[in-house]
Amino acid sequence: MIPLESKPRSLQVHPSLIFITQATGTQTYTYQEPQEATDGFKELGRGAFGAVYKGVLGSKDTNFVAVKVLMAWTGESEKEFEREVSATGQTNHKNLMQLLGFCNEGQHPLLVYEFMSNGSLADFLFGSSRPSWYKRVEIACDVTWGLSYLHEECTRRIIHCDIKPQNILLDGSLTTKISDFRLAKLFMANQTRTTIGVKGTIGYLALEWFRNMPISSKVDVYSFGILLVELICCRKNYEPKAEIEAQIVMVDRVYDCYHDGSVLQLVESDEEASRDIKMVKRFVMIALWCIQEDPALRPTMKKTTQMLEGAVEVPVPPVPSFFTTSI
Repeated sequence: MIPLESKPRSLQVHPSLIFITQATGTQTYTYQEPQEATDGFKELGRGAFGAVYKGVLGSKDTNFVAVKVLMAWTGESEKEFEREVSATGQTNHKNLMQLLGFCNEGQHPLLVYEFMSNGSLADFLFGSSRPSWYKRVEIACDVTWGLSYLHEECTRRIIHCDIKPQNILLDGSLTTKISDFRLAKLFMANQTRTTIGVKGTIGYLALEWFRNMPISSKVDVYSFGILLVELICCRKNYEPKAEIEAQIVMVDRVYDCYHDGSVLQLVESDEEASRDIKMVKRFVMIALWCIQEDPALRPTMKKTTQMLEGAVEVPVPPVPSFFTTSI
């Protein structure tokens, strides 16, 4: 476990975090509680931010939580910490990860989340056993519902800025939850776009990040389009390999198969999906709309949800002019 100092610094809660705890009921923990809760439990994951541990809070052994321990308390990490607490503290949706509380004592701030026993979508989707086609359909819809809520239904509209399989988690019932709001952008009232530095993960980034263009919720739509391609094909969009000829960008192949009328090739080893080829084709068309170069051409997440569910027709997507350069 990341070493935790025995004499933590005094608790200094940022005014914005005080407001969040008062408005939402998010709990502030003492430094000792999460430290004791994770004693002897396994590490669930590790990244540039730090590590996540499984633990138990309270008297019940079944009251599992996930404790995210930030690597260090720097100026940038403090901003990410406050951003994550502010974003998740203001949301309440079944497809968003629930923040139970936090502690910003010590040199390693802590975030306490509900425990997600089935891990990340990346593990679920790219593991040894492929999820069923209908479960993938359900996951796609769940993600759009969560994003639509963030973009249109929150008191302050939120852009996640880092939608990818690693940030989509699954609970014990395989309910889909969007997680990790470290890079999220919270908009002011009536604000729809902003200009900020590049955020997110290569391979899921919309083109406007690289063009000094205003950023809107359409960057999440683009990332979801890449995610939808991966859900359809059960393959990563981009897998660099030693052999140049073995490098595959799935969005290029998806468009080629759609253009050639050979969508079945994308799911030819998937019996369930092959029997539901009309839905597969519809999902391919939706993905191609979501990853359009021009943000104005991309649908909103609400419209994307309606198209996925078959509530509205999906028009023929334009010929894409720019795909692989964003990798």
